[in-house]
Amino acid sequence: MVKITQLSQLDLAQTYSYADYIQWQINEAIELIKGKITLMSPGPNVKHQRISADLCGMLYNYFKHKQCQFYAAPFDVRLYDRKKSVLNSSEIYTVVQPDLCVICNPEILDAQGCNGAPDWIIEILSQGNSKRDMQIKFQLYQESGVHEYWLVYPEHHAIHQFVLQENKQYQLTQMYAEDDVATPHLFPDCAIELTEVFGTWAAE
Repeated sequence: MVKITQLSQLDLAQTYSYADYIQWQINEAIELIKGKITLMSPGPNVKHQRISADLCGMLYNYFKHKQCQFYAAPFDVRLYDRKKSVLNSSEIYTVVQPDLCVICNPEILDAQGCNGAPDWIIEILSQGNSKRDMQIKFQLYQESGVHEYWLVYPEHHAIHQFVLQENKQYQLTQMYAEDDVATPHLFPDCAIELTEVFGTWAAE
């Protein structure tokens, strides 16, 4: 088997599985979206990383002594139709790296990451990833059964909260902004003060 060390060795029009993905040794950050290679945006800007770090701190403290576990990118999440049982690597065609995610079922965690849908995913929008997070990943997370999805808008100091309903469709349940306190539907005692998340950039 040819060792894959450069993206140029891969055919971007070809369909690949997670079994292929884990063999590659390339430097570029990529995701697999239904078998197709998707280049991730260039390194996130300072604002994105600062917001991510602030959220990480809050969520780490909240989940530190709880059964549910919190993870931050880079962290591979393998997704597939929620109606299917856990699949092996050659049957999985979507691998994403959410900015932040929370997983309550330890059985879907393994040495490579998460094999199945996390309970809660947070994506922080930045230039170059808006369409992927707002449309493509929105559909993927909905199809695979991610219970709660947050989209963070750094430029608007806002968060949109989507919760999976009984009809297996996301509903926009809350729009938080400025000095609101954001509360996850799944964890109602987790209070995230947006002034702590966006306060550093209030002057911008």
